[in-house]
Amino acid sequence: MITTIAQAAPAAETTARVLDTTPAHWTHFFLAVLAAYAAGKLAGAVFLAFARRADRRERPASAAILRATSRTMGFFSIALGLYIGSRFVEISGNFAPTIDTVFRLLFTAVGGLFAWRMAEVATQAFARHAAKTEGKMDDMLVPILRTTLRVVVLVLLVVQVVQVVSHEQVSSLIAGLGIGGLAVALAAQDSIKNVFGSVVIIADKPFTIDERIQVDGIDGIVEEVGLRSTRIRTFDGSLVTIPNGQMADKTIVNVGRRRSIRRLLNVTLTYDTTPDKVARAKQIVGEILAVPPMQGGRTESGSVTDPATPPRVHFSEFNDSSLNVQVIYWYASPNWWDYMAYTEWFNFQLLRRLNDEGIDMAFPTQTIYLAGDAKRPLDVAASVRSKGLS
Repeated sequence: MITTIAQAAPAAETTARVLDTTPAHWTHFFLAVLAAYAAGKLAGAVFLAFARRADRRERPASAAILRATSRTMGFFSIALGLYIGSRFVEISGNFAPTIDTVFRLLFTAVGGLFAWRMAEVATQAFARHAAKTEGKMDDMLVPILRTTLRVVVLVLLVVQVVQVVSHEQVSSLIAGLGIGGLAVALAAQDSIKNVFGSVVIIADKPFTIDERIQVDGIDGIVEEVGLRSTRIRTFDGSLVTIPNGQMADKTIVNVGRRRSIRRLLNVTLTYDTTPDKVARAKQIVGEILAVPPMQGGRTESGSVTDPATPPRVHFSEFNDSSLNVQVIYWYASPNWWDYMAYTEWFNFQLLRRLNDEGIDMAFPTQTIYLAGDAKRPLDVAASVRSKGLS
C-alpha cells in the first residue's frame, strides 16, 4: 500500500503542476492569441494591398507571391499566438515535450502550406511564360512542373514531420528508408515506367498540346501531357487518358503535323459522253484547281498549287457503267476544317460547271438488250430434240 501511494505521488504532483495556472495566466494566453491573430489579419491586409498595387503595375509574379503570403498569414498568426500564449501557462513534467512537439508540427504545417502555395505561384509564372511562346513544348511542361513541385513539397513535408515526431536526424531517416524505398520502388514499377515515358515524350517530341494524333485506334486532340499520363479529347467529346509508359511504346500518327491533305476524287461520266466532252471535263477541273486560295468566296488559307505536289487530272478508267476522270490534289494545310471548306467549294464549282456544259455524271446502271430490237438485232438460235418424236 505504501509503495503504491509512493508511485502515484509523482503523477499527482505532475498533474497539479500542469493545472496549477492562475486566471491571470489564462488571460495572458488568450490575449496573446488574439493579438497575434489581429496582427496576422493586419499583415495579410497589407500584403493584399501590395498585391493589388503590383497588379496595377503589371507585375503578376510579385502579385502572386504577395497574395500567397497574405493567404498564409492567418494560419501563421494563430500558430504564433498559441506558441506565445503557451509561454504564460505553467506546463511542466511529461507534458512539456509533447506540447513542444505539437508546436513544431504546427509550424511545419504552416511552412508546408506556404511552400505549396509558392509552388503554385512558380507553376503559374511558368504557364504565363509558356503562353507567350509560339511553341507548344513549354505548355507540355506546365502540368509536369506542377506535379513535380507538389511531390517535392509533400515529400519534404513528410520527412520533416517524421523527423519531428521521431526526433531523428534526416540522414538517419534516409538510411532507415533504404529497404523500404526499395520495396516501394518494386511496387511502383508501372508508375516509374510512366514517369520515364513522359521524359521520352518530352525529349522525342512526337506531339505537342493541341495537335491531332492517332494512337491505338484513338483519334483526337492532345489536351494535356502530365507526369503520369496523356489526355486526348476525341471528336465525340470523350476524354481518353493513356499512361505515358504505353504512349512511349505505341505507334503515334501525328495528323497535326502533316504538310498537306490528299484527296482522290473519281468524277464518273456517262458512256455516251463524247471524247471532246471528256477532255472538256478535265479542263474544267484544272480551271477550278487553278483558282487562287483567297478567291471564290473562300476564307481558308490552304493552296492546291504547290509545285512540289501539283494536282493531277487523268481520264483513267472505263468503269462498268461510267467513264472515270481521276482527280488528285493536295490541300497544303493541315487544318481539317479548312480542307472541308475547300472541298465543298470545289464540289459546288464542279457540279455547276459540268451542268452548264451539258456533261452528265453517271450513276450505276445496266443496259439490257432484248431479242427482236430493231435498233440492235439479236439472233437467238435454239434447237430442241425430242426423243421418240418425228
